[in-house]
Amino acid sequence: MSAAEPRGQAGPAWEIRENCVNCDVARQLAPETVVEAGARSVLLRQPADEAEELALARAAVACPVRAIRRGPGGIPAAPFPMRLDGEVHLCGHNSARTFGANAYLVRRPEGNLLVDTPRWSPAVAASYEELGGIAHILLTHRDHTAHARRFARHFGARVWIHEGDRDAAPYADMVLRGREPVDVLPGVTARPVPGHTRGSVVYVVDERYCFTGDTLYWSRTAQDLEVFETVVWYSRAELAESLLRLAEQARFSWVLPGHGDRCHRPAGELHERLLGLVARMRGRPPQPLDIGAVEW
Repeated sequence: MSAAEPRGQAGPAWEIRENCVNCDVARQLAPETVVEAGARSVLLRQPADEAEELALARAAVACPVRAIRRGPGGIPAAPFPMRLDGEVHLCGHNSARTFGANAYLVRRPEGNLLVDTPRWSPAVAASYEELGGIAHILLTHRDHTAHARRFARHFGARVWIHEGDRDAAPYADMVLRGREPVDVLPGVTARPVPGHTRGSVVYVVDERYCFTGDTLYWSRTAQDLEVFETVVWYSRAELAESLLRLAEQARFSWVLPGHGDRCHRPAGELHERLLGLVARMRGRPPQPLDIGAVEW
């Protein structure tokens, strides 16, 4: 019997097919049953209870290449958006056009926010309509602009992006400029962080949630804050300076990235970890570009 075969529990068997692109989404959503092996996600074992079944169902719905399958009966309902904390929700429905990047829905009295976007479908849009629609789409950088135009048209939403990456979203009507923070809405601050791309931005909401795009994430391997050293398209030196500026100017207790794990820690601890990350970057040599070398 292989590790992924059923061990006496009832119900159809799950599998992860070989078209997995190792975007890490399944391991984030179902860490008890999905692990990395050979540069892809594999099923460690079948789910042991309803909670693990639901986690795998969410992973299957989020998977950008539909690599996660279930036997007769198919994938059970897996509700998205999924509440993470307060009015912050994980969108799921990740897109292959963004290499499976996470997107987030934030409910606000003055209008809901979509930070980057999931894959478009009328059903996904309808689920947001039930929560009050989308007033603003906050794009973190050029790699995550797919589907933004479709959502913006559907909801009549304003689209925010930095001028450094505007060519990836020429339809954006709210353009951030320079490197100084901008209060885009009450309690919502855009902080330019050039590095991963020229126009990368993080958005800090209520001095609690930091939506980091591809600038910063929590690494399970390092058990610490990290950057995607082997996927810095613009400037590693500017990325280190951007992170130092972020540490000096902002406080938050959640890191909510496009790729990599989320984390929730006291703001003081994240401040110290961010300073430590800058020090580590300055003390280690640059790495060649290689998306396959990411240490999740």
